[in-house]
Amino acid sequence: MTREEKANVIQDLTATLGNSSTIYLADISGLNASDTSNLRRACFKANVSISVVKNTLLEKAMEASDKDFGELPELLKGNTSIMISEVANAPAKVIQTFRKKSDKPILKGAYIEEAIYVGDRFEELSNIKSKEEMIGEVIGLLQSPAKNVVSALKSGGSTIAGLIKTLSER
Repeated sequence: MTREEKANVIQDLTATLGNSSTIYLADISGLNASDTSNLRRACFKANVSISVVKNTLLEKAMEASDKDFGELPELLKGNTSIMISEVANAPAKVIQTFRKKSDKPILKGAYIEEAIYVGDRFEELSNIKSKEEMIGEVIGLLQSPAKNVVSALKSGGSTIAGLIKTLSER
C-alpha cells in the first residue's frame, strides 16, 4: 500500500469515526469463512457495518478525529474489526447472538455517545437502550399524569356534580 493510499484510508476512517456515535472494536480472527459470512450477514440484517481495518491506520484516524477515544487506541493489537451502527446496542446484540454458537467475536472495546467501554462487555452493552426507546419511555412518563386526569374526569360522569365530586376526592 502506497503512502497516498494509506493517507486516503486514514482520511476515510477519520470521516467515518467523526460521523459515527456508536463504534465497536472486535476481534473476529479464528472464524472460518462460513462463520465470517454468517457474522457479516447478521450485521447486515441488524444494520451494522463491519470491516476489518489495519491497527496503525485506525490509530492514526483516531488521533486525527475530533473525538476523544480514551483507551481504545491502546486496544489495537492483533486483528481488529470495526463495527459501526446508528443504534447503540445493535452490534452488542449481534455479538451476543453470535457468541451462542462460537467463542468469537471478542469485543475489545466500544465508543458509544462519548462513553468508552473497554473489554468484552457485550452483555452490558446489549442492555443499553437506544435513543428511540428512551424517547418513548420519556413520552410515556409525560403522558401518564394527563391520562390520569382525563380518566378521573370521565369516571365521575359528565354532570357538573359528578366532576366536582371526583375532583374533591382527589
